[in-house]
Amino acid sequence: MIAKGKNASELFPAVVKNVASKNIEIKKLVYVYLVRYAEEQQDLALLSISTFQRALKDPNQLIRASALRVLSSIRVPIIVPIMMLAIKEASADLSPYVRKNAAHAIQKLYSLDPEQKEMLIEIIEKLLKDKSTLVAGSVVMAFEEVCPDRIDLIHKNYRKLCNLLVDVEEWGQVVIIHMLTRYARTQFVSPWKEDDGLEDNEKDFYDSDEEQKEKSDKRKKAYTMDPDHRLLIRNTKPLLQSRNAAVVMAVAQLYWHIAPKSEVGIISKPLVRLLRSNREVQYIVLQNIATMSIQRKGMFEPYLKSFYVRSTDPTMIKILKTYVKSQDKQFAAATIQTIGRCATNISEVTDTCLNGLVCLLSNRDEIVVAESVVVIKKLLQMQPIQHGEIIKHMAKLLDSITVPVARASILWLIGENCERVPIIAPDVLRKMAKSFTSEDDLVKLQILNLGAKLYLTNSRQTKLLTQYILNLGKYDQNYDIRDRTRFIRQLIVPNEKSGALSKYAKKIFLAQKPAPLLESPFKDRDHFQLGTLSHTLNTKATGYLELSNWPEVAPDPSVRNVEVIELAKEWTPAGKAKKEKPDKKFYSESEEEEDSSESSSDSESESGSESGEQDEEGDSSEDSSEDSSEHQSESGSESEAENKRAGQKSSRTKGKRDSEDVDKENENSKTSDSSDAESSSIEGSSSGSESESVSESESESRKVTKEKGKKPKQDGNPLTKDVSLLDLDDFNPVSTPVALPVPALSPSLIADLEGLNLSASSSVISVSTPVFVPMTTHVLLHRMSGKGLAAHYSFPRQPCIFGDKMVSVQITLNNTTDRKIENIHIGEKKLPMGMQMHVFNPIGSLEPGGSITVSMGIDFCDSTQTASFQLCTKDDCFSVNIQPPVGELLLPVAMSEKDFKKEQGRLTGMNETSTLIIAAPQNFTSSVILQKVVNVANLGVVPSGQDNVHRFAAKTVHSGSLMLVTVELKEGSTAQLIINTEKTVIGSVLLRELKPVLSQG
Repeated sequence: MIAKGKNASELFPAVVKNVASKNIEIKKLVYVYLVRYAEEQQDLALLSISTFQRALKDPNQLIRASALRVLSSIRVPIIVPIMMLAIKEASADLSPYVRKNAAHAIQKLYSLDPEQKEMLIEIIEKLLKDKSTLVAGSVVMAFEEVCPDRIDLIHKNYRKLCNLLVDVEEWGQVVIIHMLTRYARTQFVSPWKEDDGLEDNEKDFYDSDEEQKEKSDKRKKAYTMDPDHRLLIRNTKPLLQSRNAAVVMAVAQLYWHIAPKSEVGIISKPLVRLLRSNREVQYIVLQNIATMSIQRKGMFEPYLKSFYVRSTDPTMIKILKTYVKSQDKQFAAATIQTIGRCATNISEVTDTCLNGLVCLLSNRDEIVVAESVVVIKKLLQMQPIQHGEIIKHMAKLLDSITVPVARASILWLIGENCERVPIIAPDVLRKMAKSFTSEDDLVKLQILNLGAKLYLTNSRQTKLLTQYILNLGKYDQNYDIRDRTRFIRQLIVPNEKSGALSKYAKKIFLAQKPAPLLESPFKDRDHFQLGTLSHTLNTKATGYLELSNWPEVAPDPSVRNVEVIELAKEWTPAGKAKKEKPDKKFYSESEEEEDSSESSSDSESESGSESGEQDEEGDSSEDSSEDSSEHQSESGSESEAENKRAGQKSSRTKGKRDSEDVDKENENSKTSDSSDAESSSIEGSSSGSESESVSESESESRKVTKEKGKKPKQDGNPLTKDVSLLDLDDFNPVSTPVALPVPALSPSLIADLEGLNLSASSSVISVSTPVFVPMTTHVLLHRMSGKGLAAHYSFPRQPCIFGDKMVSVQITLNNTTDRKIENIHIGEKKLPMGMQMHVFNPIGSLEPGGSITVSMGIDFCDSTQTASFQLCTKDDCFSVNIQPPVGELLLPVAMSEKDFKKEQGRLTGMNETSTLIIAAPQNFTSSVILQKVVNVANLGVVPSGQDNVHRFAAKTVHSGSLMLVTVELKEGSTAQLIINTEKTVIGSVLLRELKPVLSQG
C-alpha cells in the first residue's frame, strides 16, 4: 500500500504490535513501515520505544540499523537523550552499515535539537576517522549539515578521503567532492598564477647572492603546487568516467574551481558526453557549460563549433532559423534573441542576421514577429543609419501586430527616426490617435512620446493631432499616462507658466540614446559554485556554502600529516604492528609498490589463519563461492579464468555483496582490534557497496596477483577462454555444412500465393484531377534581402512535366527596383541525398516593375526536407529554401469504396495511425470536412455509402505509396481521423496537420 502511494497510517497500531516478532523478515517490514509513519504517529511510536532500544542490541546488523532509523524518525524532543545515547553506541558498532546509519541519524537529531551540536561534533570527529568506504559519504554529509566550518576536523582525514574516494558509493562521492572543493580553497594557494611563479624561479637562478636576498620575498611567493593539492586532483580524475552524471558534474566543478587552468580542459569531453542523458541532466549541464564558456570561450569550441558565438559560419544562422520554427514558443523567442546577440557580437554576420530577422516579420506566428520586432529595434538603435526601408516595413506591420511590446517598439523606433521617415511618421500618429483609447498602457506611453517628438520636428502637420492625443491622455484611467500627459504638455507647449526647461524640450526628447547591450543570461552566474542549486536558480538557495577566496599564503601543511605506525597497527588484522619504515610521502608511487610487496609477504605468512576465518564466515554469506574460489587459487587448483578474475581485485577493497548477506551475518564472528575486521560479508548501502577488513582483502588480492604473475598463460584450451558474445564461433572452429531439405509448399499455401494479384494495387491507383488548388504562396526571397528582386513559390497540384517523381513548383519573380535585373538563374544547389531538382531556364532580363512565372520540378523523395539552392542574378546570389507542406507531396487518386476498403485492410497495424477530434457539430458537415481536408492535402474524394464516414485517397509522388484518409463521425461532437499508409512518417505528419484544422471552428 505504501509503495502504491496509499495512506496506511490507520493501520499503525496493528502493525506496530508486530515489532516484537521473532521473524526477521516481518521485523524488517515493520521497521520500514515505522520509518514512514513514526513522525506522524509519535504518541503510538513512543509506546514501543523500549522495543526499539532492545533492537539496538540485536545480533542482526540490519535490525540494529533499522531500529536506529526508527528511533531518529520519532521527532519528539523528550527522547533526545535516548537518541544521543543510541547514536553514540551505533557509531562504535562493529558493522559499517550500522555506523553509516548513525551518521544519518546525526543530521536528524541536529535538526530536532541544534543545542546538541557540540556532542554531535565529537561523534562526527570519531566517524571521520572510520576507514570504511561505506561510512565515508554519510559522515561527510553529516559534517556538511552540522559543522561545515570546522575545517580542522578534515585535516587528519584529508588524504584518507582522497584515496578512498574512488571506492565510495556514488552519492557519497558527490558530497565528498563538494566538501573537498571548499577545503582546497581554504588550504592551498591559487594555482592560476603557476606560469608567473615558474618565470620568477627561472630568473632567480641567475641572480647573485645579494640579489637573491633582495628578492627573497618574491621567491617565497613563487608558486609550487602543494602535493596534497595534486593528490586531490589526481584521485578525482578517474571519476570523470563515472556512469553517474552527478559525480561527473561534481568532478567538473572541482577542476573548474581548484585545478590549474591548463588542466581544466580535461572536463570538456565528459560534460559533452552527459548531453546524451535525459533532458533534466542536459539542462543543468548546458547551464554550467554556458558559464564556463563565458569565462574561457575556447574551452568547448571543438565540440560546439557550430553554436560557438565567435563562429562566422553561415551554417549557424541557418540552424537558428530552423529553431525559430519550433512549436515551443519560448524556445523560438530565445532563438531570435540569440540571432540578435550574434548580430551584435559578430560584425561579419550582422547584415545576414538583420535580413533574417526582417524575413521573420512575415511569419504567421505573432510571437515570432513580436520578438523579431523587439530585437530589430535594438539592432537599429546600434546602427540607425541606412535602415530607413526596414523602419518603413515595420510601420506597415502596425496594422497586423497585436502584441503590446512589439507595437510599442515600432512606435519608439519611428519616433527616434521620425526625421528619416517624414512622410510615414505623421500617418502612423494619425492611426494611433484613432485607437488610443483601446491600446495597452505600454503602447499609450509610446504614442504620447511619438506625438511629442513629431510636435517638435514637424509641428505644421502634427500639432492638432498631438493636442488631441494629449487631451485623451489627460483623462485616461491610468495615473502614469495622466502624469506623462501633463509633463509633456508643459514641456512642449510653452505658456506663461512654463519654466526654462521647455527651451530644451527637443534636446530632451531627441537626445542620442545609448545602444542596448545584448548579453548572455548566464553572464552573472559565475559567482556561484558550479553544479549547485544556487547556480541553477541564479539566486542564493538555503544551505548554500560559498567558496572562499584563495589564501595569499598557504596554511601549515603539516596539519595533514598522520603517524604511519599508528595506521599500521590499526590496519593489521591480528593487532600486530608492521615493521617501521622510513618516512615517505603519503601518496608516493614507490611506497605503494613497497607496501604491495611487503603486504603480499605478510599475507602469505598469515594465510592459514585468514583462510580459517573466511571458512568460518562462509556459512553466513551467499557469496561463499567467491571466497572458496580465492582459497583454491592459493592452493593452485583454480582455473585460469578464476585466477584472472581474482587478480583484477588487487588494487581495491573487496566489495559488492548481495543484500541477502546481511541477513545471514555470522553471530559468532571473531573480533579483531580493528573495527573493520569483524566480517567479510557486510551489506553496503542502497547501491549494494560494502566494506571488508582492509588488511584481509589487500593481502589476499595481492597474493592472487603475485601468483597470477608467476603462472604461465594457458592457450589452446577453449574452456579457459573468457567467453564473449562475439567469440562464440571460436568454440567450433571447424564447421561442417549441413544440407537442409527444401521445404515443400502445402497445397493451401500454393493456392494463397496464386491468389495474390501483385498488380492489384496498381489497378486501383489512377491519378485524378485535384479537387481544390489553394492560392497560397510562400516567400522564397524577400525584396529587401534580394536587393529588389522578390520571389514567391506555390504548388499548382498538377503532375510535373519534368518527371513522374517530381513535385511541380511555380515560382513568381518580381522586379521591385527601377532598374533592369539581368540573367536570373539557379546557381549552386545544396540538396539532401537522393533529392533531385529540374531548374527553369535562365531569364535574360526582367524589366522594372515586371513579373514572370516559371516552373520547376523537385523530387523531395517523399519527405519534407528543405531544398536549398541559390537564386542568382548577374551581380548577386541569394540563398533560398523550398520546404514542401506534407499535403503537397501527394497526387489525388480515384478509386471505389470497395477498393478503398480492400487496400485499407492491407494497411493495418503499424501502417495505421489515428486520433480523436473534438469540434462543434456544424464543423462536421460533409462540405466543411471536404473543404478543410483538401485545403491541407492534395487528396481525392472516394465515394462513400455511409453519411457518417468520409474517405479520401492519394498516392505519394515519389514512391506511389497509397495514402488513405478516413474521417468517421461519432456520437456527439467527436470524430475519428484514421490514416493508412506504408509511409508512416508522412502519415504521422499529415495526421498532426489535419487534426487542428478539423478541430477548429
